[in-house]
Amino acid sequence: MAGKPGRRRFGNLRKRDSGRWQARYLGPDGLMHSAPNTFATERDGEQWLTLIESEIIRGHWQAPEAGEVMISSYGERWIAERKLAPRSRQGYEYLFSLHIEPHLGRLTLGAVQPATIRAWRRKLLAGGTPEPQAVKAYALLRAIFSTAVKEDEIIRQNPCRIPGYDRYHTPERPTATVTQVFALADAMPPRFSALIVVAALSGLRWGELAALRRQDVDLAAGLVRVPRKLAVLNGRIEFGPPKSDAGVRVVALPAAAVEALGTHLAAFVDDFPDALIFTGEKGGVLRSSSFGSAVRWRATVARLGLPEFHFHDLRHTGNTLAASSGASTRELMHRMGHSTMRAALIYQHATSERDREIASAMDRRIAKQAGKKAAKGKKAGGRKKKDERPER
Repeated sequence: MAGKPGRRRFGNLRKRDSGRWQARYLGPDGLMHSAPNTFATERDGEQWLTLIESEIIRGHWQAPEAGEVMISSYGERWIAERKLAPRSRQGYEYLFSLHIEPHLGRLTLGAVQPATIRAWRRKLLAGGTPEPQAVKAYALLRAIFSTAVKEDEIIRQNPCRIPGYDRYHTPERPTATVTQVFALADAMPPRFSALIVVAALSGLRWGELAALRRQDVDLAAGLVRVPRKLAVLNGRIEFGPPKSDAGVRVVALPAAAVEALGTHLAAFVDDFPDALIFTGEKGGVLRSSSFGSAVRWRATVARLGLPEFHFHDLRHTGNTLAASSGASTRELMHRMGHSTMRAALIYQHATSERDREIASAMDRRIAKQAGKKAAKGKKAGGRKKKDERPER
């Protein structure tokens, strides 16, 4: 207890058989910790405990384990223990093995400071790593350190706290008009024409489209169910659940997409329920790599006036149409298969066309209200003249 003669207020010391002194203390984590070495004198041990106590009071203490845990082993374990979709796990493993482990793997968690992170990022960019990749690697490393701080309590602060390192400028992707979408569909081999129309008007992702089966489509109701996606992992094909729980959804299709899909089903899809709807030229599973070469994608989109246009950009057309048609944020999130608002809000920003519609609607309201005000003024003026009396 504090105040008792011969008893320390913080920590304790004991003399070993060797004649040296061992120092121990109860840390903020509720565990007993020992000094990394023994001391020649009791006074040396007391001074060490005083230093540790001051670090705890000032909030600068970190568990001794921080000096022992290597980033390489901790990061690999972090990825292995996380509940991740196979594609996400593969992406994390790639980022860690390529951009983090070779540069920081031999350091301990406690040795990394913000200056270390700045030097690491600078080295990545100087070595030719694209900024988007550097940002993704930084975000992964920050998540790993966040677990070390908040859950495992190995270190006191996250060194990945540098403003601006978690984002980069993304040029706005092109959005095809409805006319361009149908022109692109007409330019495709017949097997892939409906794929273009459905991709643009449903907002489904490539992996979701490639995994659709006949049993997932209800042409009479104009609905398509999204219960799975197709992913290519390390060269192998794998069907699995969508990116998130929000990805499992039922999407209503516009009439144009229903018509294109009906024609496609009759011409290219087997009758049994499990038959894949969109397949490759030989009827196999649809792969993005073989699709691009089969339709001569780059040359075709360039000819139609859509340079630097990707298949995924078709999704923007459907999402933009839904947003401009008055879909709420929650409704957009459902169609897009997103669990957060961020992406949905992007499509709700005012486009120039929609902004002109709003301005025109404002003009009509202004004119209507101005007309009412003028009419009231004339009516009031008429009453005033009627009530006026001639001067005597």
